[in-house]
Amino acid sequence: MSALAACPACTAAPSAARTARDAAGEVLYLSLPGISCAACIAGVESTLSAVPGLHAARVNLGRRRVRIVMTPGTGAAPAMAALDAAGFEAHELDAAALGTGSDDPARALLARIAVAGFAMMNVMALSVAVWSGATEATEALFHWISAAIALPALAFSAVPFFSSAASALRARRVNMDVPIALAIFLACVTSLHETMYGAGADTWFDAALSLTFFLLAGRYLDQRARATARSAAAELTALEVPRATLLDGSARRTVAVADIAPGDRIALSAGARAPVDGLAEQAATLDRSALTGESALVRIAPGDPICAGETVMGAPMTLKATARAEDSALRRLAALVEVAETGRNRYSGIADRAARLYAPLVHGLAAIAFAGWYAGTGDMHLAVGIATAVLIITCPCALGLAVPAVTASMTGRLFRSGVLLKSETALERLADVDCVLLDKTGTLTQGTPQLPALDAGTASVALALARASDHPVSRAIAAALDGHEAADLTDVREVTGEGVTGLWNGTPVALGRGASGTELKIAGRITPMPLTEALRPGAKQMVAALIASGYEVRMLSGDRPEAAEALACELGIAEVHAAMRPEDKAELVQALGAEGRRVLMVGDGLNDTAALAAAHVSLAPASALDAARVASDGLVLASDLMAIPQTLQGARTALRRIRQNLGIAAGYNAIAIPIAMVGLASPLAAALAMSLSSVTVVMNAVRR
Repeated sequence: MSALAACPACTAAPSAARTARDAAGEVLYLSLPGISCAACIAGVESTLSAVPGLHAARVNLGRRRVRIVMTPGTGAAPAMAALDAAGFEAHELDAAALGTGSDDPARALLARIAVAGFAMMNVMALSVAVWSGATEATEALFHWISAAIALPALAFSAVPFFSSAASALRARRVNMDVPIALAIFLACVTSLHETMYGAGADTWFDAALSLTFFLLAGRYLDQRARATARSAAAELTALEVPRATLLDGSARRTVAVADIAPGDRIALSAGARAPVDGLAEQAATLDRSALTGESALVRIAPGDPICAGETVMGAPMTLKATARAEDSALRRLAALVEVAETGRNRYSGIADRAARLYAPLVHGLAAIAFAGWYAGTGDMHLAVGIATAVLIITCPCALGLAVPAVTASMTGRLFRSGVLLKSETALERLADVDCVLLDKTGTLTQGTPQLPALDAGTASVALALARASDHPVSRAIAAALDGHEAADLTDVREVTGEGVTGLWNGTPVALGRGASGTELKIAGRITPMPLTEALRPGAKQMVAALIASGYEVRMLSGDRPEAAEALACELGIAEVHAAMRPEDKAELVQALGAEGRRVLMVGDGLNDTAALAAAHVSLAPASALDAARVASDGLVLASDLMAIPQTLQGARTALRRIRQNLGIAAGYNAIAIPIAMVGLASPLAAALAMSLSSVTVVMNAVRR
């Protein structure tokens, strides 16, 4: 696609006049699953700028959608028609079903990290001066300066820990933030008491700030991983058409899909998705690939059923509704996804499992230290100080960074190699995989059908004839021959049910139905034009690499058994599941899980979303529908499918690093806890030890 200049009206900063137009217009959202770069943004916005009745358009590349403002009553049809003519696939989304996707929590954490880090560096510099032999007056002054820096900084930066701890205690439970909040509170109280009344150098401001800084850093990494994950069920619901054209006698009116009742007659234009389940009133051609995975277009007769989400091809038709929107096949699929997501979200990461042991262990050790020292010395101040030392020196800085540091490092590497992981536990789950399920249509194969190699003259004639018809097969042939130059034909005519005819330099030519399917005739010479699915780059190598690495590989498809088995044989996949409905795919994934298998599901269509959500872990190609991309744990951005086995290998490496980091954290505590409990841990030593363990964990995470 060539880079097109963006319309200045679409890219300029909003003005008061433009804001007023937005308020007066109708705000609509269109899904653009095919866009991938800045040139696509410019092309979409430039195309839309010429649409009558469209006041504004703004593309969101990350979510692959565009927000448009239309004149009230115009609807999305003109914009979708313009995008389709320009080569952009577009589907209308229901704005009410979409989340806002606010990133405010991550921004707030970043601000708290900045404040804690700035304060930590300054207070540590003062602490080093104190421990280097400052005089008593200088020491007292530095303690007051440290307090003036640390207390306001902690009052702002440590809010997440105190808020979480308070919520847990109100619910009469203890989480990992309870000992953290207690350690920060005791450090501040004892340090302030020491500053006001003590004569020694034992203040914990630097340790409290170090603790806060490193734990916030780990929490921010975790938050960024979670920020990209949204509900697949909501995205499925948003893909439903929000409005439909109701036929009321001879009149037409636009109604909300939710208002459609059984028996209503709905007008569907070519390329439109069915909004509800119903029966066809005329013969029609349907594209069911997104819902069932069947690659071939399906011809239906009057009275045949149509499911919500299926696309009408070729010519307009009328649908008689048989169910309301909430009872449609698409809604049932969304419900399947919700159930599957609930089960998958119960997965507990390795850091969570380690953290369950942390709170009771730390509280117990601190209580033992306090009781022992108070019983032995009778000095409450000393006992509280040592208990505080135990709480601070055992606080989980290294534990809090062990997983996020590895996750951030490895996900960055995988992104550069063409795989974007969205879930914070995806790496751990990918490392567990022993079975890989691959969808056929759109995942192992490309979306555009392919033709056998044709000579330049034959290809040019076929392209010219195909472009003269709106028949689905003609459009598929034209797409397969894109890049060739069309021949100059005369007297071009289309005969319904037969094909397209014309003259090429006076020679009769025809493209249409023949004895062997679709045929091209040039002066009586017949050339078969079979459309076949083309493999994605790296598909064969991917399957071979997965099998060589010990993974069980299976292929799933909603397509006909003969088509699925032929492709599986070509790829070397022994086990094939064909003619599968969305529910069948999800049930297979769940059955394998019940057997103890750790399944990686790779799919791209609406029919794959329930299986993607039910799998132990899942990936979707970047070209997948929005719902499949959201239901998956990651996106394969690379065109070469070899990125999948490389990702699995990277995940296993990441899991080894995570375990190493947890070992480092455990080793640090094994050394530090006895030192703290016998009263030998100074505040500065505790802060330095925490920093050293955290830096060690990060260095191990980022090494090659």
